[in-house]
Amino acid sequence: MQLLTLTDIHSAVLYEELRDDFRRKIIAFKKHRRISIGDRVTLVFENRQTLIFQIQEILRAEHIVDVDKIQEEIEIYNPLLPTEDSLSATLFLEVPPEANAYTELNRLIGLDEYVHLHVGAHIINASFEQGRSTEDRISAVQYTRYVFTEEQKHAFCQQECEVSLHINHPQYQHQIPLTQAMHQSLINDLTCSY
Repeated sequence: MQLLTLTDIHSAVLYEELRDDFRRKIIAFKKHRRISIGDRVTLVFENRQTLIFQIQEILRAEHIVDVDKIQEEIEIYNPLLPTEDSLSATLFLEVPPEANAYTELNRLIGLDEYVHLHVGAHIINASFEQGRSTEDRISAVQYTRYVFTEEQKHAFCQQECEVSLHINHPQYQHQIPLTQAMHQSLINDLTCSY
């Protein structure tokens, strides 16, 4: 997938004019890219559109207009783009307001060993960004990547292929199939990058 550049980002003034419509479109688009696995884990599969939105929102919230600072944000987010042989997703650990966040997050330490994408008979282990969890701590936001072999990619790109996400952590076991709409949206990410 083509890397993001400064030309993909609107000026602060123009973004304010476009924001309401852009947000509506992104919310509708993300509907087929967001999936909850149980009640504590949500994944949002990223691509150019979702990442441009995130960058624009950060620039807006932090009042960033300096070109060098904008370029820094772009460089932070470019590694989260899908590639011709991988999908990328932001993983959110969600803690109910009434629960103790420290206790709940500690229960999920080691989660990075237990998240898998099942593609027909294939199992693709999630690769987690380094530094977001240790033996005694886990971040509530994780960046994950699912790297396909050519055979796995071929299977994934078949619409009739059953695809599901699984977590089999000792303290948290859940699985959920991808909807057909989500599967198609992710197929578009893999195939459009050729």
